[in-house]
Amino acid sequence: MPKSENQKLKLLYLLRILSEETDEDHSLTMPELLEQLAAYDIKADRKTIYADFLELEKAGYEIIGERVGNNYNYSLASREFELPELKLLVDSVQASRFITEKKSRELIKKLGALTSRYNAGKLKRELMYSGRVKTMNESIYYTVDKLHAAMNDGLKVRFQYFNWNVKKEQELRHGGAFYEVSPWALLWDDENYYLVAFDGKDRKIKHFRVDKMLRLSVTDKKREGEKEFKDAAVESYSTRMFGMFSGKDERVTLEAENRFAGILIDRFGKDIMMIPTDPEHFRATMNVSVSEQFLSWIFSLGEGIKITGPESAVKAAREMLARLNKMYTK
Repeated sequence: MPKSENQKLKLLYLLRILSEETDEDHSLTMPELLEQLAAYDIKADRKTIYADFLELEKAGYEIIGERVGNNYNYSLASREFELPELKLLVDSVQASRFITEKKSRELIKKLGALTSRYNAGKLKRELMYSGRVKTMNESIYYTVDKLHAAMNDGLKVRFQYFNWNVKKEQELRHGGAFYEVSPWALLWDDENYYLVAFDGKDRKIKHFRVDKMLRLSVTDKKREGEKEFKDAAVESYSTRMFGMFSGKDERVTLEAENRFAGILIDRFGKDIMMIPTDPEHFRATMNVSVSEQFLSWIFSLGEGIKITGPESAVKAAREMLARLNKMYTK
């Protein structure tokens, strides 16, 4: 009787069965393994299964055999990801505004394939808290891939850039003209992806929201702006910038009550300079892009923290407060 086409793939099907049907809480007996293989039209016996176990172990897969009553139960112990790690990844995907709802479902389904079907069900239940605002640009994944390719090859990119209008429509900036820039880095800030690039026309470093890019393509022109990129100290963008809104880079000093120490460390990191001024207060100094977003963040913290220097930053805060007071004064 001729062997089925699947017979030569017996080892792969055995690994699939162990991956999908077993975990730390679920196992299969030898008769159950043979029955599952038979469902794929694959013939096997105990002797060949034991030999397959040895081959899988040589390849780095740990197969556990545990005696339960009169039977031995078998399960796959070694996996690329443990369940807590997969839950963390699922939470990250679901919480990310950068990833669309559709792509979130696709990615989580793929993550579920990395564990047993029982644990995959647990991952699905983790999604029940969803409902966050997500990006609506489905092409963003291909955009990111192209940007990485351009950076690896040292080439410029061109794209159109848009904003949303009050009609909830995409409105192209610069009349639909294409931007052509030299890409140098991708940054994650304020739950969004940004491209950090050198604009050859303006001769300076700029940043662009990746999900607002359209019709991106990689050119055959060599990128430029390496010196400007290094001088911009992009590695500190996430602490200097607020929502990637630019302003004048300054070394700002804050005076605050001790209860604000944790908030500042969370935002600027443990390297922030903090000097006690009395038992209840401290002075902190950091490099910041003094934009309206930074000032708004300081104001949102309420009483007990204020900007004390430099004078230009204090003046900017006063002017912003005056404008806001005028808006809300009858």
